[in-house]
Amino acid sequence: MMNPPVLLEINQLQLEFGSGAHAARAVDGLSLRLEAGRTLCLVGESGSGKSVTALSIARLVPSPPARYVGGEILLEGRSVLKMSIRELRAIRGGIVSYVFQDPGASLNPVFRVGSQIKETLKYHRPDLANDAEVLRLLELVGIPAPAARMRSYPHELSGGMQQRVMIAMALASRPKLLVADEPTTALDVTIQAQIIELLCQLRRQLGMAILLITHNLGIVGDLADDVAVMYAGQIVESASARQLLQHPWHPYTQALIRSVPDLGAPVERLAAIPGNVPLPGAFPTGCRFHPRCPRAEASCAVTPPELTTVLEGRQVRCPFWDSPKPNG
Repeated sequence: MMNPPVLLEINQLQLEFGSGAHAARAVDGLSLRLEAGRTLCLVGESGSGKSVTALSIARLVPSPPARYVGGEILLEGRSVLKMSIRELRAIRGGIVSYVFQDPGASLNPVFRVGSQIKETLKYHRPDLANDAEVLRLLELVGIPAPAARMRSYPHELSGGMQQRVMIAMALASRPKLLVADEPTTALDVTIQAQIIELLCQLRRQLGMAILLITHNLGIVGDLADDVAVMYAGQIVESASARQLLQHPWHPYTQALIRSVPDLGAPVERLAAIPGNVPLPGAFPTGCRFHPRCPRAEASCAVTPPELTTVLEGRQVRCPFWDSPKPNG
């Protein structure tokens, strides 16, 4: 069976804010690959560079202050970093659409939701900018009584309904890639599960690829085909979702998984990773995770580890990935 075509390819992307001695590199040599129809989860704590990476795909990071100083971003084989403003407008929505974590802040409070969806249709599919298509999109994302909801203002909808409207707007242009940046963060647990299930259904139904940005490894197994773990502007581990969740190699990935509470096992205290993600421009020497790593050795503070391909489809940025874990 033939492999699906590569939709998104990022090669050694370097993006920084500021210039000269004050430049802070937020993304440093990052490479990703996403095939059509598949789901890739980009995982890491806040401040790891996930959202900046996601916005870079359609060159939505304002420049200045941002500067793309190296690497390439390819959408369907075309270089995003070489596109004109007109070409960028065509791919924004036409090929890649975004769903962000706070739908209440993304929707315009003074326009009805039906009008906002129709505005997207007018730009990308003007022949379908009508109430019938708006209703179809609202039905597609599971909004009850869509004829009534399309006349509602955003504040009249719950957070879960607002997020479904945002997904409907993102799908209005029939994108090939949906970038969901922390789409469930502002929602309660029950609604989170509904949104994740909705994304799964839409991917199967529409055949689009999804790039899911999250700090929560607990939702990865429900949606992802592949996972890339990001820390301090770099990928530290990548693998299939099953491989990574069952046998994490990098100490950071292991710490993230330990921090996910097990609802079936009583614990006195939740596991936490000591310290914080370093700020861009203040990354430590050597391995960027070594100040927080329970397995760090003296060499970790000196020699920056390379992202090494150990097995086909598995990469890890740690020379001690196969050494015994502390305390067994």
